[in-house]
Amino acid sequence: MLLWAVLALPAVTADRLGMNEPRPLWQQLAGLAVLAAAAALSRRQPLASFALTAALGLAATPALFSVSYGPALGVFAVLLGLRAPRSRPAVAAFVAVALVGTARIALVGVDPPPEWLVLTGTLLFGCVFPWLCGRYWRQSRALAEAGWLKAARLEDEQRHAEERARLRERARIAQDMHDSLGHELSLLALRAAALQVSPGLATDHRAAAADLRAAAADATDHLHRIIGVLREDDEPVPLAPAGESVRQLVARAAESGLPVRWEEPSDTTAAEVPEPGGVTSHLLHRVVREALTNAARHAPGALVVVAVRNHAHGTTVTVTNGPATQEATATRGGSGLLGLRAAVTSVGGDFRAGPHAEGFRVRAYVPAQRSTTSARQPAGSPAGTLTAVTAPFTRARRRVALGLGAAAGAGAVLVGAAFGWYAYTETHSVLTPAAYAKLRPGTPYDEVAPVLPDREAHDPPTDRAPAPPAGAHCRYYRASGELLVSIDHFRLCFDTPDRQGRLISKDVVPGVGRPDPDREESTENGGPTR
Repeated sequence: MLLWAVLALPAVTADRLGMNEPRPLWQQLAGLAVLAAAAALSRRQPLASFALTAALGLAATPALFSVSYGPALGVFAVLLGLRAPRSRPAVAAFVAVALVGTARIALVGVDPPPEWLVLTGTLLFGCVFPWLCGRYWRQSRALAEAGWLKAARLEDEQRHAEERARLRERARIAQDMHDSLGHELSLLALRAAALQVSPGLATDHRAAAADLRAAAADATDHLHRIIGVLREDDEPVPLAPAGESVRQLVARAAESGLPVRWEEPSDTTAAEVPEPGGVTSHLLHRVVREALTNAARHAPGALVVVAVRNHAHGTTVTVTNGPATQEATATRGGSGLLGLRAAVTSVGGDFRAGPHAEGFRVRAYVPAQRSTTSARQPAGSPAGTLTAVTAPFTRARRRVALGLGAAAGAGAVLVGAAFGWYAYTETHSVLTPAAYAKLRPGTPYDEVAPVLPDREAHDPPTDRAPAPPAGAHCRYYRASGELLVSIDHFRLCFDTPDRQGRLISKDVVPGVGRPDPDREESTENGGPTR
C-alpha cells in the first residue's frame, strides 16, 4: 500500500499541475488501478509488475516517458533487477518495450525522430540503468552473505589448523626428545661399559657399572616405545637449530668413549660445515646424531667414521661404522632412519642407509636451503582461499559496474540528444505575440510567411482548440519558448494547404492551468478566441 501510494502521487499531481495533457477521469483511475496491480505483483512477479507499468507508459505516450508513470517505471525496474535471479527475461522485456514503442511512434507519432530518441533514452536511462542498479545491489548482498559464510568456514578451518599445529608441535617435541635423550642415554651406556671393563675396578663396582649400562639401554628402549609412537614421519623438518655443530657433536661423542673419528678430506673447503641455525645444519646434525646413536646401540665397540663433503649446491654427510666388537643389548627396531629419510627427502635431498662391508653406513645429501621465505601466500592458506572465493564475485561486480557506466553514459547521451532536439524544435516553432497580433484574416500566405517560424509545433493541443472552419488547413505555433510547461498556442487556418491560399482564421489555444484574463477576446474570425 505504501509503495502504491508513493508511485500514485506523481500520477495524481501531474495532471493537476498541467504537466500532462488533460485526461478523462476514467483514464486516471485506470492508471491508478494498473499501478496498484503492479505494486501487488512486485514481490512475487517483478517481471509482470514492470511489464504492466511499461504498458501503462506506452498507452499514455508512445515515447514511454511521462511525468505520471516515469517514476513508477524506474522503481519497478530496480525491483526487477533486485528480485529476479535471471537476466534474459528482463532483457526480452526491454526489447519488447522498444519494439512496441517504435511501432506506436511510427503509427501515431506526431514527430517520430525526437519521440524515438525520447523512447530510447527512457528505455536505457529509466529502465536498463535502474535494472542494472538492482542487479548490482543483489550481487552485493550475495557477496556479503557468501563472505560471512566463508568467514565462518575459515574460522572452523583455523581452529582445525591450530589443533593440527599443536599436534605437530607435540610430535616434534617428542621426536627431538627421542633423538636427543636417546643419544645421551646411548652415550651414558657407553660410558658405563667403559667403566665396567676398566682395570683395577672392584667386583661390586664392576657389577654396578654393568647394571648402570643395562639400565641405560632399557631406558633408551622404553623412551623409544613411549615417545617414539608420537612421531609423525611426514611432518616438515622443524626449523629450531641444533645447539652445536656437527664437529662439536662428534667431539662430544668421542669424549664419552665412543670410538668415533672425524675424517678430514684432502680438500679443506670440502669439510666446511654450514653454520648452526639453518635447515641444512639442523638436518646434518640430526643425521649424524641418529647414526652415532644407532652405532653405539647396535655395534658397540665398532669404529665410527664421520665425513662431511661440501658441493656446489649442497652438503653430503657420511657416517660409517665397522662390525661390533662387544655384545649388543637386545633392543626393538625403531623408526629413526625412516624419519631421517622423510626429513631429508622433504627438502629435496637424498638419503641412503644400509650395510656396508662388514658394518653399516648412513649417507645423506642435503641441498642448500634459502634462508628467506617467499611472501607469496600458499594456495591452501586462508588468505589464498578467501581470494579464490571472492574473485568471481569481484569480477561479477566489475562487470555490473561497467554495465551501469555504459548504460548511464548511453542514456545520458540519448536523453541529452533528445532534449536538445526537443529544445530546438520547440524554440524554432515560436510565433511572437506581436507578430500574431499583426496578422489579419484574408491576408495572402505569401505576406504571412515572412513572420512565421521555421517549424510548426510538434505537439499541437488539437483536443483543446475550437473547431476549425470547414475545409480549412490549420497550423499550430507556440506562443513562447518556455520548455517542459504547458503554454499558449496560436492556430492559423488557411483555405488551401499550399502557398496560394489565404488566412481565413486565427485562434489562441490557452495552455492548461494558464488562464490569461488580460487577453481580450477577438472577433476577427467571427467568434471568440477561447
